[in-house]
Amino acid sequence: MQLELYKNKSWMHDINPSFKLSGMVLLFIGVLFIHNINVMLNLTGILLLVYLLMTGQTYKLKLLLLIPFGFLFFTSAVSMVLFGKGDTTWLQFGLINVSEESFYRGVHLGLRSLAFAFCGLIFALTTQPVYLFYSLMQQWKLPPKFAYSFMAGIRLLPLILEEFLTLRKALIVRGVEQKGSLLKKVYFYSIPLLSQSIRRAHRIAVAMEAKRFSNQKNRTFYYELGYSRKDLWFVLLILLMIALSLYLGIKIPYVPVTDVRYSG
Repeated sequence: MQLELYKNKSWMHDINPSFKLSGMVLLFIGVLFIHNINVMLNLTGILLLVYLLMTGQTYKLKLLLLIPFGFLFFTSAVSMVLFGKGDTTWLQFGLINVSEESFYRGVHLGLRSLAFAFCGLIFALTTQPVYLFYSLMQQWKLPPKFAYSFMAGIRLLPLILEEFLTLRKALIVRGVEQKGSLLKKVYFYSIPLLSQSIRRAHRIAVAMEAKRFSNQKNRTFYYELGYSRKDLWFVLLILLMIALSLYLGIKIPYVPVTDVRYSG
C-alpha cells in the first residue's frame, strides 16, 4: 500500500525539516499569545492561503482535509459562545447565555484551533518523516537508535493497515460473520494484529542490534541534509505573515474588539 503524499512538491519541501519544525513550534507558541480577534482572523486567513497555495498537493486532497477542521472550528467555538461569561447579553435561554464577549471569545478560540491545524497540515504535507529524522540526527544530534526506531514505527503503520484488510478478507472467505458487537470485532482482529506486530517489532529490534545501531557514534548517513536559501525564505515568510496580520488587524479592524479576554 503506497501513499504518495509527497508526489507534488513545492519550495517548502526543500526546507530543512528540523528547521521547519522549529519555525512551526515558535509560530505555534506565538499564536497562544494573540488575543486580538482581528489579528487572529488575519493570521488564520494567511495560513489558509499558504496551505492552499504552497504545500504542493492537489486541491482535491487539500479540500478534503479541510472538512474535519470545519467541524473542529464549530466544536471549539460553540461551547464558549453558548456558555461563556459576558456583560452584554444577546440571548438568554435556560443555561444558554450568549453575550457579546462570549461570542467574540468563542470565535477567537475557533480561529486559534484552525491556526494550529493549518500549522500542522502545512508541516505534515511538506515534510517526509524520513528526512525529518535524518535532519534531527544531523542537526539536533538525536541518537540514531531513537531516530531509526521512530522511522521503523512509522513504516509499520501502513503494514498494519494492510494486514487488517487482509485479515478482514480472510474472515469473509471463511464465512465468519462480520456483523455483531464491537467487542466481538475486537476479539477477531486484535489478537492476530497484536501478535504479528510484536513478532515484527522483535525482528526489527534484533536486526537493529545486529547492525550496531546503538553503539556507533561517528555514523555516515544515506541522506545528507543541511541548510539552504529556502530556509531563509521560510523565516521571511513567517515574519511576513505575523507583520501583515498585526498591521491589518490594527489598522483595518473588522470588529471593535482588541482583546477577547474577559476581565469582569
